[in-house]
Amino acid sequence: MSVPRVGVAIVTMGDRPQQVEALLASVAVQDVRPARVVIVGNGSPLPDYASFPGLTDLDGGVTLLELDENLGCPGGRNEALEVLAGFGDVDVVIELDDDGLLVEADVFRTVQELYAADPRLGVVGFRIADEEGETQRRHVPRLRAKDPMRGGPVTSFLGGGHALSLEMLAGTGLWPAEFFFTHEETDLSWRALEAGWKILYEPRLLLQHPRTSPARHAVYYRMTARNRVWLARRNLPFLLVPVYLGTWLLLTLARIRSVPGLRAWAAGFAEGVRTGCGERRPMRWRTVWRMTRLGRPPVI
Repeated sequence: MSVPRVGVAIVTMGDRPQQVEALLASVAVQDVRPARVVIVGNGSPLPDYASFPGLTDLDGGVTLLELDENLGCPGGRNEALEVLAGFGDVDVVIELDDDGLLVEADVFRTVQELYAADPRLGVVGFRIADEEGETQRRHVPRLRAKDPMRGGPVTSFLGGGHALSLEMLAGTGLWPAEFFFTHEETDLSWRALEAGWKILYEPRLLLQHPRTSPARHAVYYRMTARNRVWLARRNLPFLLVPVYLGTWLLLTLARIRSVPGLRAWAAGFAEGVRTGCGERRPMRWRTVWRMTRLGRPPVI
C-alpha cells in the first residue's frame, strides 16, 4: 500500500465531555494530520466539536453524527466507519475510546508506516496503559501476557485504541452490532484472520486510559456469556464449539465469586443458545492452525 490516508472515529455517549476534549487535543497535535475526524453521539447530542481548536483546518474537517438511540459500542463504530468509507478519502481508520488519550505525537505517522510496509495488514492494536504507565494483564492480546512491550502478530486486539483497514472491512464486514458490548473485537479478529489479514500488536502505539474493570457495567456478566456463545456459533467449526464454550464455562466458575454474577452469566449463556446469532460463517481448519501457531488456538 502507498502511504495510507488516515481517518479518526470516536464514539461517545455524551457523559465524558472533558475527556473527549482532551482526546481531541491529543489528536490535534499529531505530526501527521488525519484526513477526517468523525465523532458519533451514541444516543446523545454533541457539543460543537467541529470547531475544536487545531482541527478546523483538516481537509475533510470534523463530522458530527448524533444517533437517536444508543447502538452500543460496535453499532456506534459502524456508523462512523460507514460515513468515513462513504467519503472515499480514507484508507485506514483509527478508532479511539472517548476517555483515552494519545500520549505521543507520532501515533498516526507510525500507523501510516506500518500499513505502507505491509499490504495484508488489517488491524493494528495499540497498547493500553493507565495514568501510571501500567498495562493490565487483560489488555495484552496474547496468553503469555507478562511483558506488554512485546509486540508482534496476534489473534485479537483491544477495542480502546486500534487501526482498521477499510479494504479489509469491505471484505470481512463491519463490527457485529448485535453484540452491543463485549467480544465484538474477537468476532472481527476471527473474521479478519479467516480472510487472510494480519493483526499486529504494536506497543509503541500508546493510548492512556483510566484503569477500569469491565464488570463495572451492569450488563457485563449477561452480555459476556451471551456474546461468547454467539461468537462460537458464528465462527467456529462445529467440533470446536463445545470445546470453546466448555473451557470458558470452567474459567467462569473459577473466576466469578458472586452468586448474582453467576446467575446473570447463566442467563446470558442461555440467551446465547436460544437466540439468533447472525450469519454463521465457520472458519476453516487452516485458520484454526494459523491461530494455534500464533499462540492462541480458538478454544480459549
